[in-house]
Amino acid sequence: MAESVEKQPGERPPQAWEPLTPRGVAAFGRASLRRLLLVQLVVAILAAITVVWFLDWFWFPTIAQAIKRLPEQGEIRGGSLAWNGESPRRLAENRFLALALDLKHEGKVRSPAHVEVEFGEKSVKIISLFGFLTVDYPRDSTLAFSRLDLEPLWGAWAPEILAIGAGLVIVLLMVSWAFLATLYCAPVWLVAFYRDRELDWRGSWRLAGAALMPGALFFVAMFLFYGLGLLDIVHLTAAAGVHLVIGWIYVLVSPRYLPVVPAETVRKNPFVQSAKATEDGR
Repeated sequence: MAESVEKQPGERPPQAWEPLTPRGVAAFGRASLRRLLLVQLVVAILAAITVVWFLDWFWFPTIAQAIKRLPEQGEIRGGSLAWNGESPRRLAENRFLALALDLKHEGKVRSPAHVEVEFGEKSVKIISLFGFLTVDYPRDSTLAFSRLDLEPLWGAWAPEILAIGAGLVIVLLMVSWAFLATLYCAPVWLVAFYRDRELDWRGSWRLAGAALMPGALFFVAMFLFYGLGLLDIVHLTAAAGVHLVIGWIYVLVSPRYLPVVPAETVRKNPFVQSAKATEDGR
C-alpha cells in the first residue's frame, strides 16, 4: 500500500534527481521542465553510447571483413548487380550479423546470425527473426560494389555513420518520450485526482515523462547484456515489451507519492457533481 505524503507548511518539495523509484518519479511532477529534459537527455545519451558500442564492436568489423572479400571490380548499374565470382557465397558472419551473396536468392547460404543481409542480382534481402524485407536496387543510379571502391569509402565514413547514428538515437528517443508523455499524462492526472494528490496538467506531463525513464534504463541494460552474449534475440524482444510495461506501472503508482491535497481544498468529483445536478433538475 502506497504511503501518503503529507505536505507541511513551508516544506520545500523534494528535489527531482533520480527517476528510478516511484517517489523519485513523483518528484518530477513538481520539478521544472528543464530538470526533466536534462534527465531524459542523460538517459538518451546512455542509450546512444550503448548502440554505438554495439555497432562498432559487432556490426562494423563484419561489414569491413565482407568488403575485403569483394572482387576488385564490381558495381550495381541499372538495377542489376554485376558479379562474376562465386555464387552463392558467404562474405562475413558473426552471431549478430551475416552478409552473403546469392544472385538468385536460393537460400543456400542461410546463417544463424540474428540479421542476415543477402545481395542478389536484382535486390538485397534482409532476413531476421521477424521475417524478411526485399529492397530492389535503384535503376537510375550506379553504386560501387568492389573492394577497391568500398574499402576507402567505408574507412572514411564509418566514424561519421556512428556519430550520425548516435545523434539519431538521441533525437528519436527524446521525440518518442515527448509523444508518450502526452498520451500518458491524462491517466497520471486521473490517478492523482482520485487519490487527492496535488498535480496539475503540466505536472502530469512531466511526471509521465519521468515515468518512462526506468523502463528505458532497463532496456539499455538488456541491450548491453545482449551485446555481451548474455541474452539472445528472443529475450531482447521480450525485454522490449517489458520496458513498456514498466513505464505503465510507474505511471499508475508514482502519483500516489505526491503531496496530499489539504483537507480544506479537497476537490470534488466533477462527474458526481454533474450527476447530482441532473437529478436535482428533474
